[in-house]
Amino acid sequence: MLDGPVWMITGASRGLGSEFAKVALEGGCRVAATARRPEAVSEALGKQEGLVAVALDVCDTDTIADAVQRVLDAFGRIDVLVNNAGYGIFGALEETTDAETRAIFDTNVFGMMNVTRAVLPAMRAQGAGRIVNIGSMASFACDPGGALYDSTKFAVAAVSEALALEMKGFGIESMVVEPGMFRTNFFDSSSIRSPEAPLDVYDGTPARGAQEFCLGHNHRQHGDPRKAAQLVFDIVSADEPLPLWLPVGKDSVKKFETKLAGMIDSVQPFKERCCDCFVDK
Repeated sequence: MLDGPVWMITGASRGLGSEFAKVALEGGCRVAATARRPEAVSEALGKQEGLVAVALDVCDTDTIADAVQRVLDAFGRIDVLVNNAGYGIFGALEETTDAETRAIFDTNVFGMMNVTRAVLPAMRAQGAGRIVNIGSMASFACDPGGALYDSTKFAVAAVSEALALEMKGFGIESMVVEPGMFRTNFFDSSSIRSPEAPLDVYDGTPARGAQEFCLGHNHRQHGDPRKAAQLVFDIVSADEPLPLWLPVGKDSVKKFETKLAGMIDSVQPFKERCCDCFVDK
């Protein structure tokens, strides 16, 4: 059995999740690869020394603690948690329902938070740990049709940043990875959903155009998921502190730079008046 750091990865049966698992195993780490169907992990990664497939549905709060305990029973510790499980819905806010909204937040946000809560006691006992939360470039600069997905990833980024501040005294770090478009199956029906009751009024609008673009570019994205996984692995495995935010991919970096510059420019006409609202005591 390998004796390297232990990585626990949610949603590890495909996409970036499976790439994280492959890179970590090749780097000498031990990996607990979780998925709703553990057999899907075996299909994607095979059977390898240092790899354990663990059943985990991040929306099933009753089983999260059991899954974390299985990892601890297998390896004795968790050094890196990668919160990767998630999916998307593309559609205008008006045509999405409350049920669809709550469902995506259950997976992308509350699932991430509950898995993290379950892992933190072990990391605090170790006095060390690194948490990698997978966001999206859309969490920093939104697109039409992405009100639900983008808002969940905004929440992931906010939780990740607050967690980094809360856990600093315990030797635990947290960062959010903001990938651009990578050549995975994220744009197919297994990861992207459409509103159950779409409205014709949005046909031909930017909201529908963004959806059609994504569904039409499945496996045609420019980003190399292997390179993205290797970059994250190298940063997490280094001795340097983790960055709070990590845009990954040329498109993500460009979006960050454009949004930051735009935010600074937009406040200038109102800067003096905004500052005047402060009351000195």
